[in-house]
Amino acid sequence: MKTAIQSSPTTLLTAEDLLRLDVQGVRGELVRGVFCEMSPAGAEHSKIAFRLGLQVGKFVEEHRLGTAFAADYGIQLEREPDTVRAPDFAFTSYERCPPGALTEEYGQEVPELVAEVVSPSDRRSEVHAKARMWVSYGVLLVWVVFPKTRTVEVYRASVEAVETLTEADSLGGGSVLPGFRCPISRLFAD
Repeated sequence: MKTAIQSSPTTLLTAEDLLRLDVQGVRGELVRGVFCEMSPAGAEHSKIAFRLGLQVGKFVEEHRLGTAFAADYGIQLEREPDTVRAPDFAFTSYERCPPGALTEEYGQEVPELVAEVVSPSDRRSEVHAKARMWVSYGVLLVWVVFPKTRTVEVYRASVEAVETLTEADSLGGGSVLPGFRCPISRLFAD
């Protein structure tokens, strides 16, 4: 989830500019036209994101619910100025994005579920703002994983309060993934 602003607010970039940067090997996101460079994730971050994606991905495939996406999937949330974000994990139902509707460009459909794994250098205020941003664009469920404290914060579109879960709890899919349960301890297992 680590980001660093690289462009000035007066030099706004577009989604097309971001695609060109990606071809050049420069990885990042756009937030209202401002480029935010993303550094590669560390080992712990990657391990947790993989484990979470594996658990949700298996459930989604078994129940034929939609499509699960890894961290490199850019989602265009806004135009003029453009906002393109790439969560650590996302799920979009077939209702929002039917089979065969995906393209090589950025996704246009807002996912129902987004997960972000917090990096050691992330500031809590930025993490909270990003989770709220996802909800403001129509994401129904956001999981923010904190490796250092081994907790997960749950943001829901219909609830203002944030729920904090510990290793003793399980993640639930709610109305987004009915029946899905994953012990949080599984994400942090050595």
